[in-house]
Amino acid sequence: MKSIVKITILVSLIVIAGCATTTENDTEEANKTASALYAEAKSALAQEDYETAIQKLESLEARFPFGKYAQQAQLDMAYAYFKFEEPESAVASADRFIRLYPRHPNVDYAFYLKSLVRFTQGHSAFDKISGTDPAKRDPESARKSFLYFSQLVSRFPDSKYTPDAIERMKYLRNSLARHELYAAEYYMKMGAYVAAANRTKYILENFYMTPSTKEALLIMIDAYEELQLDKLAADAQRVYDLNFQATNPDNS
Repeated sequence: MKSIVKITILVSLIVIAGCATTTENDTEEANKTASALYAEAKSALAQEDYETAIQKLESLEARFPFGKYAQQAQLDMAYAYFKFEEPESAVASADRFIRLYPRHPNVDYAFYLKSLVRFTQGHSAFDKISGTDPAKRDPESARKSFLYFSQLVSRFPDSKYTPDAIERMKYLRNSLARHELYAAEYYMKMGAYVAAANRTKYILENFYMTPSTKEALLIMIDAYEELQLDKLAADAQRVYDLNFQATNPDNS
């Protein structure tokens, strides 16, 4: 019986000590200045400890929402969420910054960051190892990324992020065209010629002169021929000949 009492007392002392330590830590955290919290957050970011950085930045924003560090804290939080692989939180933080500070000198970075978040969602390390084309994946993130990059380019043509955004938009446009091409090829194999023709038409209307254009025209010709739509097939053939028919100099 005495042993049970001793154990109970010991456990109680440990719990009390733990509570005291927690209270001390909470008090210490609550007494930190905005500059101290921000310095700790930046240090955590530099060490790639993104979870700690997020905690510090959230604490800073909650306690000092109108201080001089609050704006930068929100932008840093979007980046920390991005690196912590929390894409929805990263985009939400960037959008909140854009909404609250539309005239901030670094608002172009918020647009760039949320574009980059969606861009990386369409890729994975496994794709590189396996050689899988990201265009075979769900294109929703690629479409959003293209839209966000285009907003950055149109609103901030002189931004230092714009040249990179333009290059990524070219990549995304080609990727989205390939996605439609894969779908058109699948429909041809299934004998769904109307669906195949519609997919290739979409490529020509939205992604003309991407590397997928040539193959799209060939599929379109085949689909219309299968549907016995001779005039449409001939029109598609004419476009193909005009753009891709190689000219043999020996026969000229």
